[in-house]
Amino acid sequence: MRLLGAVVCVLGGVALAAQGRVNGQLGLHLGDGLVAALISFVVGTVILGVAVAVTPSWRAAAPRFTAALRGRTLPPWHCLGGVAGAGFVTAQGLTVPLLGVALFTVAGVAGQVVSGLLVDRSGFGPGEPRPVTPTRALGAGLAVVAVLVAVSHELGVSTQALWLSLIPAVAGAGIGWAAPANGLVRAATGSVAFAAFVNFVVGVAVLLLACGIDVAVRGLPAPPPTQAWLYLGGLLGIIGMSSGVFAIRHIGALMLGLCLVAGQVIGAVLLDLFVPTPGTVIPPTTFIGVAITLLAAGVAAVPSGRRGTARVRG
Repeated sequence: MRLLGAVVCVLGGVALAAQGRVNGQLGLHLGDGLVAALISFVVGTVILGVAVAVTPSWRAAAPRFTAALRGRTLPPWHCLGGVAGAGFVTAQGLTVPLLGVALFTVAGVAGQVVSGLLVDRSGFGPGEPRPVTPTRALGAGLAVVAVLVAVSHELGVSTQALWLSLIPAVAGAGIGWAAPANGLVRAATGSVAFAAFVNFVVGVAVLLLACGIDVAVRGLPAPPPTQAWLYLGGLLGIIGMSSGVFAIRHIGALMLGLCLVAGQVIGAVLLDLFVPTPGTVIPPTTFIGVAITLLAAGVAAVPSGRRGTARVRG
């Protein structure tokens, strides 16, 4: 199950890379990345809502969800994973124009892997606690190095940018917390699809507020485009998010984050190779970053022996 969970998360990361490409193009057409993210979340919410309504086993999760909230076996704050996703997208819209995509990505991944280490150590989520072993810490560090290498050709760091990079770092840390929170919703309801639906509903609520402020400041976006493929971001987001809900109890928050990052880097390279945008050139550092990312996930998965020793002593 650990291997299956890792593979599913890598594939989910590939889906998230494709979602980034789709939402990026939608944002260009609209002239507003936040509104594009809101549309993506709304499409995902509608798809999941219909799927839950017409599938008896998924629909049965609704009363279990209500009962868990009323019985306080599922605290309401465990249902706020969607806030982290919406907050990450909002941070992206606010800081990418100032930081650039490269530095935003590095800071976001750094926040996510550090959060994954701490969340695993605390035992928050549906899985068992996982201590900060040397191999897991090394894997987390390698993941940050991998992304840094992959985007090094785009980096231009100033003192102001370094301070602003705290925003995507905090947003990335929120993503590291959201996965186990969504996993707890899944554990309470017995349904990956329903947990994903809750995540999307909460995300839509947060993005509606963010987009309301955005439109009040910047004005209305351009008319929506007619190309159907530009609205596939919600479906791709469902695949990416559901992979994490499924895998979190098997591999933990750190490995989940590493596998998603590996999938996103691989997916970005595949998109640039087979569906390139005009002027796309893949530098050698990108391929080096992919290799280091896979190495990071492999290193983090290696047992250090500390857990086994603790059990014998106990």
